[in-house]
Amino acid sequence: MADAIRVLSMDGVEQAASGHPGMPMGMADVATVLFTRFLKYDARKPEWHDRDRFVLSAGHGSMLIYSLLHLTGVKEVTTQELKNFRQWGSKTPGHPEYGHTPGVETTTGPLGQGLATAVGMAMAERHLANRFGSELVDHRTWVIAGDGCLMEGVSHEAIGLAGRFKLNKLTVLWDDNEITIDGDVRISETGDQLARFKAFGWAVKRIDGHDEGQIRRAMIWATRQDRPTLIACRTRIGKGAATMEGSHKTHGAALGAAEVAATRQKLGWTLPPFELPEDIVDAWRKAGRKGGRARRAWEDRLKGSEKSAEFLRAMKGDLPAEAFAAIDAEIVKQTEAKPAAATRVSSGSALENLTPYIPEMIGGSADLTGSNNTFVKGMKAFDYPDYSGRYVHWGVREHGMAAAMNGMALHGGIIPYSGTFLVFSDYSRPAIRLAALMGVRAIHVLTHDSIGLGEDGPTHQPVEHLAALRCIPNLLVFRPADAVEVMECWKAALEAKTSPSVMALSRQKTPAVRTVRAEENLSARGAYELAAAEAGPAQVTLFASGTEVAIAMAARAQLEAEGVGTRVVSTPCWELFEAQPAAYQRKVIGKTTVRVAVEAAVKFGWERFIGDDGVFVGMKSFGASAPYDRLYQEFGITPEGVVAAAKSQL
Repeated sequence: MADAIRVLSMDGVEQAASGHPGMPMGMADVATVLFTRFLKYDARKPEWHDRDRFVLSAGHGSMLIYSLLHLTGVKEVTTQELKNFRQWGSKTPGHPEYGHTPGVETTTGPLGQGLATAVGMAMAERHLANRFGSELVDHRTWVIAGDGCLMEGVSHEAIGLAGRFKLNKLTVLWDDNEITIDGDVRISETGDQLARFKAFGWAVKRIDGHDEGQIRRAMIWATRQDRPTLIACRTRIGKGAATMEGSHKTHGAALGAAEVAATRQKLGWTLPPFELPEDIVDAWRKAGRKGGRARRAWEDRLKGSEKSAEFLRAMKGDLPAEAFAAIDAEIVKQTEAKPAAATRVSSGSALENLTPYIPEMIGGSADLTGSNNTFVKGMKAFDYPDYSGRYVHWGVREHGMAAAMNGMALHGGIIPYSGTFLVFSDYSRPAIRLAALMGVRAIHVLTHDSIGLGEDGPTHQPVEHLAALRCIPNLLVFRPADAVEVMECWKAALEAKTSPSVMALSRQKTPAVRTVRAEENLSARGAYELAAAEAGPAQVTLFASGTEVAIAMAARAQLEAEGVGTRVVSTPCWELFEAQPAAYQRKVIGKTTVRVAVEAAVKFGWERFIGDDGVFVGMKSFGASAPYDRLYQEFGITPEGVVAAAKSQL
């Protein structure tokens, strides 16, 4: 059965003339024991909610998971799909992609992130088991990771979290083959991985990864521990290859026709490429069906549970019927009160009116709770032993936090949101990008969004980060102007089931700009006319986001006083604006000959609003250390600066 994985993997890579046969061949024995004896799954229903999660963190070895899905009987992963490995339109892309191939739990390839994502899955399982009971939620998370995964810094963050929270239903199967792309692992690594995991509170064990008995006994041992487990599986990369077994050359290239033929002879495999002996196919199909009884028993328990409807709603990702009742009332209140407040504070108020009504929301912060305003009074910390809490103290682990948030969202039943400073999105960006690629709802509260944070200086003042985040497809970047826009943006983010979101929020106070009640969520339009020209026909349009909207409004007042008809357009989310009908976009952008954009960040991207001839008022350099009001004066981001920019074009 393991040789079937080896042969399919080398055949798929050979057919594509690209790929990574070494890891699938080396880990075939471990994967066979896992899928035939331990993994709780049903190939006929690969999205069954109480299945075990299997994460191939070493995603380059994708032919391993495609072979397993095909062999166990996942109907979409046909022989033809294996033959189409890495080809346009196939369900077998170069690295596993969530939502593209049934049975793939998360997109992997960037090493280490699969492991960190799996930590989030294990956290979700523990929390939902507390909420809904073990009758509905009781499963494990299994990870196959390689040396590269454990070298990446995110692994340090991930295993620290798992150890701290004692996630005993998480097992990492380390492909300990002592090989890297460049050669022997010792050319770049001297660490003791078992000692490292043990120091973080994991139970660890080393085995021969080609000995079925040792593999089986180690997995039994893992299921009996009270903490997360690491099984170091000593393997030979390219196991079974005729002359290349153990060579780093098997890592990332086809074996070649001669080596494939010799390997077939060595394994006693006489059938042509992609063909399998009937008895081996039958054995694998039986393994793929073995979870059917457990699944049907679970479905019976679900039908008989008084929590059934709520469980299914949560797992589907639907919001409760009254999710927005409180925040809608708060929007009315804020419109009337017209408070001057930091948008991070307004975000905290929004969460106070959301988290009590949406139990799937689990918050947190990368050790910046008081600054991010992500904690809601009365929240309990997520922690061992009952995991009932809804606030995660992630520590200073931005990458691990963002990846684990992805895992929570992928698991289902959780809407994760967590905070750090916007400048530190550089640390979490790889996971934010994967969230956008996968289309999962994870909300990143990124405060201290400009030079407006003041005295901490340019190391902490983001100037290029908004542009960099706006470049990521399918990522909603919200930069609200005041309390009302903040609350509207939170609603839009929560309604976006297939997109992650960023909330870019200010440290400094900003005046209210939304002082007239609207009948719709204007921020959900992405951009809208906040103020029309009144002094005469519109000659100038001022575009702005966030705290600079108030600056634009003050500039408008000066221009209007001088008889220059001036509009202001607030742009809280460019991505949502681009999704609007073309006619709406044209109406909002308008036809004025003078267009000015103002944002305390770099210009990149603003051309879509102001064109090539428009004027930008913002940052052309890094910031500096000083009180925020002095910084805005020194960098010219003031009402007077905006007025001068407009007049220069009249």
